[in-house]
Amino acid sequence: MQDQDKYAEQAASIDEPVTAEAAPATTPTLEEQLAASQLLVQELQDSFLRAKAEVENFRRRAQEDVTRAHKFAIEGFAEMLVPVKDSLEMALQVETPSVDSLKEGVEMTLKQLSAAFEKNRLLEIKPQQGDKLDPMKHQAISVVPADQEANTIVSTLQKGYLIADRLLRPALVTVAQEK
Repeated sequence: MQDQDKYAEQAASIDEPVTAEAAPATTPTLEEQLAASQLLVQELQDSFLRAKAEVENFRRRAQEDVTRAHKFAIEGFAEMLVPVKDSLEMALQVETPSVDSLKEGVEMTLKQLSAAFEKNRLLEIKPQQGDKLDPMKHQAISVVPADQEANTIVSTLQKGYLIADRLLRPALVTVAQEK
């Protein structure tokens, strides 16, 4: 900001009208005016180059941040899945597991996995019988005769998943045919 004020003063001093009284003592020669203008141009060029370099540095840092964000975007989700893997490995290390202990371990592991999905906004698509077919979330595998309205879901063969609002995998369903 101070540089701009200095440039404005220099420009104003160049453009000031010369009065008759002050003419002999304060009138700059053409060479002096040219030198002052060249100095001003050099200072402005230096300021421009510095600003340009600063913008390039900012652009480079922003690109590095984007690259890092892409590279480590899954880090939080991976941190949530590590305990799930640990639980599964511990279950395999038990030498003589009972059916009840295995079932309990699988249920606890499923809770860990569900919590990881929920925290990372990975949502299940679980269509119920009678729901309308939504081609944006459901994939009809077959059309079967049924005692319900046409284009409604008869059964779900496989759940689908959304990440936030984006479809990861559609739910596989059978649909009632028209009567």
